[in-house]
Amino acid sequence: MIKTITSLIRLLANSLNSILSWLESKDRSTRAQSIFVDLAPTDEADKAGVYSKAILFATNNTKVSNIALTGPYGSGKSSIIQTFLKKYRRPALHISLAAFVPEADSEGKKVSRQEIERSILQQMLYGADANKLPLSRFKRIQSPSVLSIFKSLYITLGILALWYVFNRREDIISGTFFVPLDLSNAFSLGICAFAVIFLWVTLHHFYVASFGLSLKSISLKDVEIRPAHDDQTSILNRHLDEILYFFQSTDYDLVIIEDLDRFNDAEIFVTLREINCLINENAGVNRTIRFLYALRDDMFTNTDRTKFFEFIVPVIPIINTSNSIDMVLKQGRRLALDERLDRQFLREVSRYLNDLRLIQNIFNEYAIYVANLETDGDNLLDANKLLAILIYKNVYPRDFEQLHRGVGNLAEILNRQDELIRDGEARYRTEIDELEKQLEVAERQTPSDLVELRQIYAMALIEKLPDNAIGVRLDHHGTWIVLPQLASHDAFEQLIGATRILYRNANNNQNWVDVSNLQAEVDSQKSYQQRKGEIVSKGDDNKNKLLRQIHDLRLRIPTLRMTKLDELLRLNADHIDGLFKDFEENGELARFLILEGHLDDTYYQYTSLFHSGRLSSNDNRFLIQIRAFVTPEPNFPLDNPKEVIAAMRDEDFQQGYVLNVKLVDNLLADPSLYHFHLQKFFELLSSEFARCEDFFSSYYTSGLDIAGLLLRFANTWKNLVPAAIASPNNISHITQLIAHLPESSLTTLARHFDELSDFTAENLPAILLQSPELTPGRLKCLDFEVKDLAAIKEHSEIVRFMFEEGLYELTITNLEHVYQEILGESDLKSMRTRNFTTLRAMNNPILMKRLERDFSLYLRDILLALQENSGEDIPAILAILSHETLDQDDLWMFLERQTTRLQTLEGVPEKLHATLFQLNSIEATWINCLAFIESGGFEEDSLIGYLDLDSVRAAILQNSIPSDSDSLKLHQFLLNAGSLSDAAYKDYAHALPSRFQKLPLELELSKLQILVSEEKITFSKENLDALTENKDLQVLFVATNIDKYLSAPNSFALDDDFREELLRSNIENAEKLRVIALMDLEALADLPERSALIGPIINSADANIPKIGGRSVQSLVINSRPTATQISLFNKYHSFMSDDEVRHVLTNLPQPFSEIKTGYTTPRLTNTPENRDLVQWLDSRNIISSWSDDRLFTDEIRVNLYRNG
Repeated sequence: MIKTITSLIRLLANSLNSILSWLESKDRSTRAQSIFVDLAPTDEADKAGVYSKAILFATNNTKVSNIALTGPYGSGKSSIIQTFLKKYRRPALHISLAAFVPEADSEGKKVSRQEIERSILQQMLYGADANKLPLSRFKRIQSPSVLSIFKSLYITLGILALWYVFNRREDIISGTFFVPLDLSNAFSLGICAFAVIFLWVTLHHFYVASFGLSLKSISLKDVEIRPAHDDQTSILNRHLDEILYFFQSTDYDLVIIEDLDRFNDAEIFVTLREINCLINENAGVNRTIRFLYALRDDMFTNTDRTKFFEFIVPVIPIINTSNSIDMVLKQGRRLALDERLDRQFLREVSRYLNDLRLIQNIFNEYAIYVANLETDGDNLLDANKLLAILIYKNVYPRDFEQLHRGVGNLAEILNRQDELIRDGEARYRTEIDELEKQLEVAERQTPSDLVELRQIYAMALIEKLPDNAIGVRLDHHGTWIVLPQLASHDAFEQLIGATRILYRNANNNQNWVDVSNLQAEVDSQKSYQQRKGEIVSKGDDNKNKLLRQIHDLRLRIPTLRMTKLDELLRLNADHIDGLFKDFEENGELARFLILEGHLDDTYYQYTSLFHSGRLSSNDNRFLIQIRAFVTPEPNFPLDNPKEVIAAMRDEDFQQGYVLNVKLVDNLLADPSLYHFHLQKFFELLSSEFARCEDFFSSYYTSGLDIAGLLLRFANTWKNLVPAAIASPNNISHITQLIAHLPESSLTTLARHFDELSDFTAENLPAILLQSPELTPGRLKCLDFEVKDLAAIKEHSEIVRFMFEEGLYELTITNLEHVYQEILGESDLKSMRTRNFTTLRAMNNPILMKRLERDFSLYLRDILLALQENSGEDIPAILAILSHETLDQDDLWMFLERQTTRLQTLEGVPEKLHATLFQLNSIEATWINCLAFIESGGFEEDSLIGYLDLDSVRAAILQNSIPSDSDSLKLHQFLLNAGSLSDAAYKDYAHALPSRFQKLPLELELSKLQILVSEEKITFSKENLDALTENKDLQVLFVATNIDKYLSAPNSFALDDDFREELLRSNIENAEKLRVIALMDLEALADLPERSALIGPIINSADANIPKIGGRSVQSLVINSRPTATQISLFNKYHSFMSDDEVRHVLTNLPQPFSEIKTGYTTPRLTNTPENRDLVQWLDSRNIISSWSDDRLFTDEIRVNLYRNG
């Protein structure tokens, strides 16, 4: 009883435990349902029922036997079939070949047709109950049914019955066994009947089973007999009777065949269509059997599929590359990953995923991986990388499995990382070499461009010179510059900036040439200095650009070790195609995942569980390398530097092994603990400084205590600064020293090493390029002047600080930068045309203090260097002249260029008075000239040269020369200024307000002529006699004072020869007639030239000469010219001549007058009043016979002569 109760209790406990387990499993299943999804086809794919309706139409159509459900892979064909079968009430046979892809196929070997047909036949025959196919030759294991116990009992009873009947065989044969044939013998009769029935049933069973037997072969030692059809290619054809028997014995009327298109074998479809046709035509099959094929659209070409299938149902894919993002996001929401996954990554990677089951499986695995990897709940892993790895795992499963063994495509790419780093370093170094070469070329190009610019302006200057010019100079004090050396001469810029220059020819003759428009003729838009500045600025900009690129490349080299794989691959783009070629058709996804950085060498964090230890794999690799006497890279990653230091030997710290960024950071972090190690480390740096360049480059980039390193190093090694400057990486070293050393240490170093300040000044743009955050105060410690403020314009704080401290060189570019960027002005033209005036107008005491500190330098390098700086105002010019220490040559050049002239000499040092007049830098007024004459700095030549200028003469002569007594010095100076040009002397002589009593005989003849012409000398016998040596000047003197002479001619001992010369002067005819009256006219008969001179004078006057002889009149008429004058004189003075003298004159006149004589000719004269007067008085004196007008033909005067005397 107790045992029974115990059993019942145990049974009850087991039942309760089973119920509890079932409930727990239901709860887990409910929770898991939100995390996982199955990959099986769904039966809710056709919610609208469109596909089911189409398939149902085909299955109910007696004409349709072969149906195609077409669509690409992953379009949902299986789900549509499942949805249809849920509504399809008749039995259907489902054959799927999706999993029938042998290992050989994945290796490129094609699956044979027999294997495909065998799979179809197996799924067909083995899908039905074996009991329904008792005659099938394909024998299968049959499981006993519920009635098996009764069957076994039946067989046992049957065997017993047969045994019983067999033992009573004699009675049966004799017939006694059946006696009596009534109920009393019912047992025996019943057993006998049962035995007979059992025997019959057994024999019937064996008979029926014999239909399923087949003879495959009979082997007799070396002889084998096979059926003739055993070697047929098609298994389906070979077992066609089995297939017919299958459909005869089952109720299936629809056969669904999926994934048969994966094998790309169209012949299998032909075989299946033939089989379908045979089945439907078989008499034993009394229903229509339809085959439904799920296959892709391109399985049959062109229109073949419409001939093969009686009905085709197209499937619109539920997912493709364009909408796969929606499926991915749906799975992400299912796992609550919206916040952790990058939408951009999902959007991009989804383009490579167009299989819904693949996407679902990826997220199923994601849930499992996350649950195992993030056990602490910190969510430290990158969800995007984990998803990328799982995508890689599902798309490339074999390569993922090989990755764990360090082989495969991805492993090979990861193993190339070191090689890619080396290639990247080599590429960067090559680029640096190329840039350094370009830098050298650029540094040579700027001087070359400047030489070409100078040659252009030199040629323009030479073109303005005469052809025979051989040399030029600025002024009379300068040295001669031969033309071939013009472009390279130091004074070239001064020459092209001058307004005029002196040149000389081969005969050593000198003259001025105007070059004021030279620069405008070469370039009307820009001056020489502007173009020069642009070339220099362009060269500096290019140099800074190249230096910036070199600096960036040098910074990249040490960071390559820390560069991610995707960046390394992009740096080595030429290697990419070769790395991904083994991924074959799916290589684009792998390329995306790797090149976008989603797959890299951190994969192991997502594919394996973490087990912590003291030394990481990196630490071990480092120690292994140094024990093998291999020095690792300075940026070699160390995870536990303290443990690595503890594992290193003492002597390792005197070797290059210690040159590791992480190790040094750890040593500097605890100097008291690692005092010995640091001592050895700094000894190594100082003794092998050149060999440690790579370490310094790496530490400057990624070290944590640069200040501590450099300060300790500078205190330990006193030769650090010279070594750093001599280093090929000098800019990097000096930059770090300036940026990290304390200011007191910087000041000390600058005081002890002048080269530190010089180097910083020379390379400041490059230094700031490497350390843009440098504070201005650190630069002040070095006590240097910035060479080019514009080159560091990006560092506005430093520029302003250096300006306020006056720590910048006085250059054109620096001042222009200050003017624009600091003082906020924009008118650069005024800076170039009136620099000092413009800067003074700013009223900036800081700026003016800087100018005053180096004013000589300012004058030489800026005011004189600005070729257009010619518009300084008077206060600015006076301020410049007030500086006592300026170089006189520089002042000369400055004043020579200015267009503004000083109003007076007030405020100008006396030593510069002459300079102002020499350069025409003072207003042209008589007061200024008189003030200069009276000053202690007076130079006669300077004033003469000044007054000799056309512009000065034109301006100063607009005002009269003062005539007061204070101006007598000026009058006397002008009178004696024999060095003036004749034109200038004449103008000034003309302007003199009074005459001088005494002729200044020390003047040259031309000046005396001017004085005489301008009547600036009193006419007296003494002055006239003083000119005895020069008769022409005497004549001029008398002609100029003709009235005074004629008023008292006897006071001057002048003869007729002098008077003849006087008649040749420009005195009036009236005065000439008065002079003629003083002459002896009877002497004219022997003086034909004088007669020719006097004749026209007498003819021009109306008055007649009262006393003159016939011979003199003959000489006057005959020698005068032209003919009209002769006839006029002849008509006036014929009365003084006899008839013979008249005929003599006529004979000596030109034709036709010479024809008037006795004879038979008839001279013809032009009909003029003079000629009519002539013939009238000739007729009246009977010298001609008569005269008349020839009005008929010529309108001339006909002269009729006497025939004979």
